[in-house]
Amino acid sequence: MAGRTAPDQLTPRRPIGTITRGTTGINRLRRSDRWLTHDELVLSRLSAAADALVVDLGYGASPVTTLELAARLRRVRADVRVVGLEIDPERVVPGSDGVLFARGGFELAGLRPVLVRAFNVLRQYPESEVPAAWSTVLRALAPGGLLVDGTCDELGRRCAWVLLEQSGPVSLTLAWDPFTVERPSDVAERLPKVLIHRNVPGEPIHTLLTAADRAWAHAAPLAPYGPRVRWREAAKILRDNGFPVRRYRRRMRDCVLSVPWETVAPNDR
Repeated sequence: MAGRTAPDQLTPRRPIGTITRGTTGINRLRRSDRWLTHDELVLSRLSAAADALVVDLGYGASPVTTLELAARLRRVRADVRVVGLEIDPERVVPGSDGVLFARGGFELAGLRPVLVRAFNVLRQYPESEVPAAWSTVLRALAPGGLLVDGTCDELGRRCAWVLLEQSGPVSLTLAWDPFTVERPSDVAERLPKVLIHRNVPGEPIHTLLTAADRAWAHAAPLAPYGPRVRWREAAKILRDNGFPVRRYRRRMRDCVLSVPWETVAPNDR
């Protein structure tokens, strides 16, 4: 573990998973990081943890987003310890800025973190393998631990992630750049693997995105005040129409749509 355990001691058994493309980039995960540092559930679990250990699973060909995650989380808990895990041994780099990097997969190299971030990992797996991957990670978490399974585009302008606790999925969140995304459903191409093939008529995620686009259109008179103001009105319209869209007390830099998992859970689950 960070600052205490050597990398070769973090792999007590063969890593579970397969090597994926590993593409990454500076600030690519900034939207999810901002959300993590303000989400009440994440902050409460991180604050209550006796050991604030966080794992960035599948950080890719460069560790830059892991280092960014550590810097951002330290603003909310100074003693947070971050470990980046990669299943490809050639991508494992020396530790830097208090962050350790080691080889590992869904088994988390024997670690027991309170938070795991896995972005753009399961997107490259078959949908049928998602439940087993989730179960493997969730079993490895510390009590009260959380998993964030997410996907984003190459520049991090369109992001989506599922938050899970050990009993299963908790919520789905979509976040996008207000100035480059024309309508909420444009984020559909970056839905997590468990949902990306479900954006078809009759499925809850399709119903939500269709309603979000409709609300966005109804909020068009507020467009001169900027996309953030327009989206706040669109989110209100969604709530008025019965969608349990989360209210955020702080002003959001991004457009964010977050709902309980049961709102979008696939019909056969």
